[in-house]
Amino acid sequence: MTESTLKKANWPVFRSLASFRPSDLPGDLIAGLTLAAIAIPEQMATARLGGFSPQIGFFAFIAGSLGFAMLGSNRFLSCGADSTITPIFAGGLVLMAASGSPDYQALAVALALMVGVILVLGSLFRLGWIANLLSTPVTVGFLAGISVHILVSQMPGVLGLPSPKGPTLDKIAVLAQHLGESNFYTLCIGFGVLAVVAGSEKISARIPGALIGLVATTAAVILGHLESKGVSVVGTVPGTLPTPSLPDLAPERWVKLAPLAFLIAIVVMVQTAATTRSFPSDPSQPADVDRDFLGAGAGSILAGLFGAFPVNASPPRTGIVSETGGRTQISGLFAAAIVLALLAFGATLLQHVPEAALGGVLLFVALRIIRLKQIITIFRQSLGEFLLIVATAAAIIVLPIEQGVAVGIAFSLLHGIWSTTRARLTEFDRVPGTTIWWPASRHMEGERTPDVAVVGLQAPLSFLNADNFRADVLKVVGGSTPKPRLLVIEASGIVEIDFTAAQILLDLIKQCQADGLTVAMARLESTRAQQAFARFGIYDVLPKNCIYHSVDEAVRTLAGQN
Repeated sequence: MTESTLKKANWPVFRSLASFRPSDLPGDLIAGLTLAAIAIPEQMATARLGGFSPQIGFFAFIAGSLGFAMLGSNRFLSCGADSTITPIFAGGLVLMAASGSPDYQALAVALALMVGVILVLGSLFRLGWIANLLSTPVTVGFLAGISVHILVSQMPGVLGLPSPKGPTLDKIAVLAQHLGESNFYTLCIGFGVLAVVAGSEKISARIPGALIGLVATTAAVILGHLESKGVSVVGTVPGTLPTPSLPDLAPERWVKLAPLAFLIAIVVMVQTAATTRSFPSDPSQPADVDRDFLGAGAGSILAGLFGAFPVNASPPRTGIVSETGGRTQISGLFAAAIVLALLAFGATLLQHVPEAALGGVLLFVALRIIRLKQIITIFRQSLGEFLLIVATAAAIIVLPIEQGVAVGIAFSLLHGIWSTTRARLTEFDRVPGTTIWWPASRHMEGERTPDVAVVGLQAPLSFLNADNFRADVLKVVGGSTPKPRLLVIEASGIVEIDFTAAQILLDLIKQCQADGLTVAMARLESTRAQQAFARFGIYDVLPKNCIYHSVDEAVRTLAGQN
């Protein structure tokens, strides 16, 4: 069976393996080995970030890898514990239970199941558009705020200081006051690992700097007896897998988790879509975002069943798989098998891993997700959107983190609404010597036909801007000298018309016609706009013979009749 035939088969499970050929196996195994080397310290560190023991991070990685390989589409995507969503749900869960307690663990498991179900429903109902809820400035600000949370949460462990309580800004103040009490050995371990990881990344992303740092610092702890000098270590890591089970929670607690689950699901959708679009299985085909939601959802459900927390797509790990020769999800499954073997046969190797080393890994992760170049570019090109970055980051830093993320999403939606409401009427001029009508500009000397007004709106016509559109049109036709007798609406930018806007457009057409204007529409190209014309009865007042393929056709046909 050929690769194209396999793709057409649209396998219900393990679709990401449909293109596998025996010749792909060496590349997949090398990519899987590299992925495991990157993932082992990262998953331990991310579990620690959320208030869980290291093996819970391993469970999340195994579940995420298996779930996505079974039901996802992308051949490279790596799914597991993720430092983007972990601070968010940890901040929400700690309001309901003490971090690290059995109740906290049960809530995290329930959250994973709920997030997984939401993602599966999102896939079934093809809600890939949700991934566009966060604009680029809001996403950049969101990541910057998350980065600050990670840095502040990990600095006590890296410095060997007790973790302060309270809001993020209070924690920063307390840490600053007690810097002189830092443990020298712990500090060296944390920042040493950070330097090793950053240096390895600088040389090549394929170098497992985090694993090298963990091995080196673990050896230093054992040989230098650093535990007796105040260096905290991971301790005993159970080497057994939990049996599948459901958390024992009262119904009202499931209900209380729902807003947080929805919030986490949105962030997972955004990051999964961004990852699968950045590393497409087939660059000639659009990414199947909805199918990848199904894979990520399956990963979270499996994680919940095996006692872990919600999982997410990882852009850096996915990039590693793609860059090291991975061809199918066998690479992810092989990495998961290595992690499982470590749990089963090598868990004792992890008990002397210093917690400061895991903190160093997370410091690197936090610094990496700050998109400094993008922030500088946005600052230079759009001051308003730069302020949106600052506002989003500030909300996430100052407010409880899950509330800050919700505010960030609200900022993104308001940004989109504001952009739509800013759309104003555009007048068109004819390009001299041509039949082309173009938006009037001080950079172009255009021509106008007496008694003819050509206007347009370069945005969907909706309740947000329809009133302004009507007012602007009436201003043009009422304020021109001589008063126009033909109004042509250039509609190429009007891709959508909602009910409110349709009623306003109907009133506008009728009013213009009552004032003796001939009204025509040109370039009504959008299928949705055409359907709106039929659905809302606009064709009744503006028949199809008044709809033209071009402005020039409308003007030549109708101008001479007035």
